[in-house]
Amino acid sequence: MDHEFFMKQALAQAENALSRNEFPVGCVLVCEDRVIVTGSRNGTAGGGKNEVDHAEMVALRRLDAMNPDIDRSRITLFCTMEPCLMCYGAILLSGIGTIVYAYEDVMGGGTACDLSALPPLYSDRRIDIVPHVLRRESLDLFKAFFENPENSYWQGSLLERYTLEQ
Repeated sequence: MDHEFFMKQALAQAENALSRNEFPVGCVLVCEDRVIVTGSRNGTAGGGKNEVDHAEMVALRRLDAMNPDIDRSRITLFCTMEPCLMCYGAILLSGIGTIVYAYEDVMGGGTACDLSALPPLYSDRRIDIVPHVLRRESLDLFKAFFENPENSYWQGSLLERYTLEQ
């Protein structure tokens, strides 16, 4: 699978979010070299604090609405930022086989969790993680977001400082 090709599609979703002054996270779900659903972040523009409509959650809801007859372990999720704990848990429960992400979430990334320390619902899941695919391109979107004074989401946070220092 061409990780950069599909990450570019996730980046296009993130650019769409950024154009709406949303936090620039984009996501695509791919199976057999075909994008099956997409998602982008909602609920952060204009000072919004919606913590449910993350790009991954939007894409997973769209996948569920399609009700496809697909072995979900063959699905690869591409996202422009490392999934948070909420999204990571939902991805695990959805049975997705692989996560490919661009930019690490130093403040809330969930992929480093030790699944073996969690209850069986999570610890029995197997998932492959591929970090930092087109990291620079994703970083540039997050810098653009944090440099825009109209965007107050995560303003003053560890993530903002970490991003702008690079």
